[in-house]
Amino acid sequence: MSPTERDGGAQAAGGLDRAAAILGAFDATHRDLTLAALVARSGLPRSTAHRTADRMIRLGWLDKPKDRYRIGNRLFEIASLAPIRLQLREAVLPFLQDLHSATKVTVQLGVLDGAQILVVEKITGHRPMPMLSQVGGIIPAHCSALGRAILAYSDPATIDAVLAAGLERRTPRTLTDPVAILRELTAIPPRGWAVEREEGNIGVSCVAAPVFGPLGEVAAALSVTGPSGLIRAQAIGPAVRLAAAAASRAYCSRR
Repeated sequence: MSPTERDGGAQAAGGLDRAAAILGAFDATHRDLTLAALVARSGLPRSTAHRTADRMIRLGWLDKPKDRYRIGNRLFEIASLAPIRLQLREAVLPFLQDLHSATKVTVQLGVLDGAQILVVEKITGHRPMPMLSQVGGIIPAHCSALGRAILAYSDPATIDAVLAAGLERRTPRTLTDPVAILRELTAIPPRGWAVEREEGNIGVSCVAAPVFGPLGEVAAALSVTGPSGLIRAQAIGPAVRLAAAAASRAYCSRR
């Protein structure tokens, strides 16, 4: 490789790193950012952030109505091509819709991403719950029913990595003892669903079941979430388990 080619490659890599820093500045609670906020959250110098953001606007990666930056439509178009959306989400969505119709509360689909759960799809119930993560948001795996439903069927290395990442206490009810969490995971396969009662948000409970791939591997989980007074695990668990089993069959048929 010539020096010119190496320099070009380094510049391209640097440009991608800067674009990644810009994109990483956005999250579910920071959807629109001023330039000052973009600089603070990305860690880039002001001139670099401004120049990179302008380039990303021309590419359609960012949009800037008035004086605030936001994610552009082109990234949404690209994201729609990801396998997690084309295969998993589309296979599972009809069963989420059925579960939502039957329960009238929020239903979600999530996948494990490191020690977090990435929310892939969400259908909100008749009782809006703004404290819940939006699509594209993340929640801790250790204290969510979605996370536990996946971890209960994961290999020991995956479980160990989640436990080692730190067990944040979100509420007074959050389990932060690794032994207690492992005990919870052990109880899930015999009944087929995971339960979380007010460990992520006070007053909110969740029941989730795993979605499996064609090789028998756990690929995701779907859940029913709502006010604790309405979420009775023994009553709703079988329906969640059946929906997840049907979703697994649909997902496997698409692979």
